[in-house]
Amino acid sequence: MNRSFELRSLLSQQGLIVAPGAYDCITAKVIEQAGFPAVYMTGAGTSMSLAGLPDYGLLTMTEMVQNAARIAGAVNIPVIADADTGYGNELNVIRAVREYEKHGIAGVHIEDQSFPKKCGHLDNKQVVGIENFLAKIRAAVHERLDPSFVVIARTDARAVLGFEEAIRRANAAADAGADLIFVEAPQSVDEIRDIPRRVHAPCVLNLAQGGKTPMISLDDAEGCGFKLAILPGLLVTTVMAACDDALAHVRKTGTLPPLREGFTIREKFRRFGADVWDQLAAQYASPENG
Repeated sequence: MNRSFELRSLLSQQGLIVAPGAYDCITAKVIEQAGFPAVYMTGAGTSMSLAGLPDYGLLTMTEMVQNAARIAGAVNIPVIADADTGYGNELNVIRAVREYEKHGIAGVHIEDQSFPKKCGHLDNKQVVGIENFLAKIRAAVHERLDPSFVVIARTDARAVLGFEEAIRRANAAADAGADLIFVEAPQSVDEIRDIPRRVHAPCVLNLAQGGKTPMISLDDAEGCGFKLAILPGLLVTTVMAACDDALAHVRKTGTLPPLREGFTIREKFRRFGADVWDQLAAQYASPENG
């Protein structure tokens, strides 16, 4: 099935869609195997995993698209990707959207930070003028190759110009044709609740642990009226902590940590399709290869 169409079908149903963040094929596969309906490719996780760099807008469009393509190729559920600022003006946005589309991505979000951007939960961000932002959203909406491709407009104005301006930009982006609206980094529970009430389009909530937004439950997010919740840092934070613990154990004890029950080498490969590849090998093996 067309992944963009599949994502739209999910969004048309009742309830909240939850998309944990993946930064590589391993994390994408475990998200799918855990039963989630969609994957969110985190830009911060991509920057850290691909280049060992912070989320300071240091990756190119090509690097972001290539990572998204690998993730999309590893799973059978829709992938939503971070497209940063669109990597330039509205013409660059058009090319970025088309590149993500061609590589099987179901949708992207494009933000109003000035370039180079940084993580939405860091200080000292800057945003472009509203007309510059809306030009990018209109370009993305009208020039996408597939009308099912989902365009998410993200505004980072809350931290720079205040909550009221963020709501104004959110509604202007909805009027420009964005399919979903992403108000980044609300700073209180009241602001979280206000976003779906005041924005005239389906809304995205970013649950970024350790950031500026208070943590609420997914049930509460659904009750507030959000349509999509992304969990960008969940797995990268969990993996980093687990790696710290495992390496500290080795340094301290000179032994490997206890293996989780049933987590054999064969089982790890099975989760990445070893049984299918074994069947193919048996089907096509020549007598010479035994």
